[in-house]
Amino acid sequence: MISREDMLELTRRMTPARNCFSRVAGAYMDSEGYEDGTFNISFRNLNQAETKKNLALAKTIPFSKTNEQLKEYSFPEGAARKKSMWAMLSALQKNRLQDDALLSILYEVIGENYPTGREYSVFLFSGSYDVPVKGTDGAWLDGSEEVYDFLVMAISPLVGEYEPGEPEFGFLFPAFSERSSDNDMIEIYNKDPEHPKSGLMDLILGRN
Repeated sequence: MISREDMLELTRRMTPARNCFSRVAGAYMDSEGYEDGTFNISFRNLNQAETKKNLALAKTIPFSKTNEQLKEYSFPEGAARKKSMWAMLSALQKNRLQDDALLSILYEVIGENYPTGREYSVFLFSGSYDVPVKGTDGAWLDGSEEVYDFLVMAISPLVGEYEPGEPEFGFLFPAFSERSSDNDMIEIYNKDPEHPKSGLMDLILGRN
């Protein structure tokens, strides 16, 4: 089960004043799932309005209804893990979205497995959170537990020209579990949990 407090702790670092993101990359996809433009930019190069829009988009994933819209899943173990997207996501996390060739492969895979019949966007955010020490009484203490490096993905229908609407699918990887990174888990978001995007979920988790 995902801790709501863990997710709220993360979202408090997703504001212009306390921004935890270093980079945002993404693609605009046509109605048939083909790329119609890509970007890859440092957060420092965004203007104030773009920064706020991107933070709001990323924040949607961890701020969603915990254990309803946002649920935790484990990757398979052993050889079965090779069928999942674990290795690709781990590489993108470690290189902080600075491998455009790997990103292109990701967009292609998403396009093949996310049929919508309409234009949409794929946004990925590279974040880093220096997890502070928390005492047994819940008070914040000096020092750091660890540095949590993570990815947020948000897939949204376009509501205007290159303008993403509310995300309908996404994830937080690795999972932020008990205020620590869990590389064997991923937290997946579905806007409509009654009708999850099962095709893309199966691809991510290697269920195909």
